[in-house]
Amino acid sequence: MKDLLDEIIEKNRYLINKGKVASYIPALGRANPDQIGVCIADMEGNIFAAGDYKQKFTIQSISKTISLMLAIMDNGAEEVFSKVGMEPTGDAFNSIIKLETILPSKPLNPMINAGAIAVASLIKGEDPESKFDRLLALFRKICHNEDLQVNEEVYLSEKSTGNRNRALAYFMKDVGVIHGEVEGILDIYFKQCSIEVDCIDIAKIGLFLANNGVVLETGERVVEEQVAKTIKTFMVTCGMYNASGEFAINVGIPAKSGVGGGIMAAVPRRMGIGVFSPALDEKGNSIAGYGVLKDLSKELDLSFF
Repeated sequence: MKDLLDEIIEKNRYLINKGKVASYIPALGRANPDQIGVCIADMEGNIFAAGDYKQKFTIQSISKTISLMLAIMDNGAEEVFSKVGMEPTGDAFNSIIKLETILPSKPLNPMINAGAIAVASLIKGEDPESKFDRLLALFRKICHNEDLQVNEEVYLSEKSTGNRNRALAYFMKDVGVIHGEVEGILDIYFKQCSIEVDCIDIAKIGLFLANNGVVLETGERVVEEQVAKTIKTFMVTCGMYNASGEFAINVGIPAKSGVGGGIMAAVPRRMGIGVFSPALDEKGNSIAGYGVLKDLSKELDLSFF
């Protein structure tokens, strides 16, 4: 398996030159675009990894899967989906247009920025700090890693430049989708996106979802099976932004990307996969990471379509 991973990394390394790092967040713009790593965590407890798999990066939109999970655990699915829809969008992940042009004015799904901000508003706690602490504790449990922390530089960079996200949040406040103090809700969102991980961590998130809500190392069921299945379904339909349909055809497994360069994938009852390469395509997905997953799916017959 290690030889296969090394081979696939080298095969897709050329794609890096076709992408760009996410410079609209200044701290992310300083990432080394030449890095590429991959990790597979399987149901037998094996870890296979290659390339720059130990490189730390911020989780960004991959975090939307776990914040959705906590919001459903706190409120129930019916309440959450009264505020956020379940439909894919052909628009960019940070677009505001659908909020203004459809009724009711709620985000189409929890994997776009507007939906994730609405989801963050539903996490329970006494104040924004305690709400985020609960979310971080859930990440640590799922990744089986108590050392996960927020990258303060990236958090502050996102907070200082996140005006599009503020526009989304204040619009949703105005139409009654979110309640509470907007800046506090945004603080939870900016922090969750700034959690620092490596390929092993996100592979373990994928494995947790592949195992339908049970942490493999401890055997603990963290969330009901139906919730894990709901999240995997969103990953298939919305997880790769407005390239999700293309990804489903070419790769055929649930996946969620982030503009930090990570892609987390879950192959039901088989494995979790974490890929990292910070050069992105025009839709915000890791361009070499996409290529790695495409080849892995072909070589290991992973597609469930």
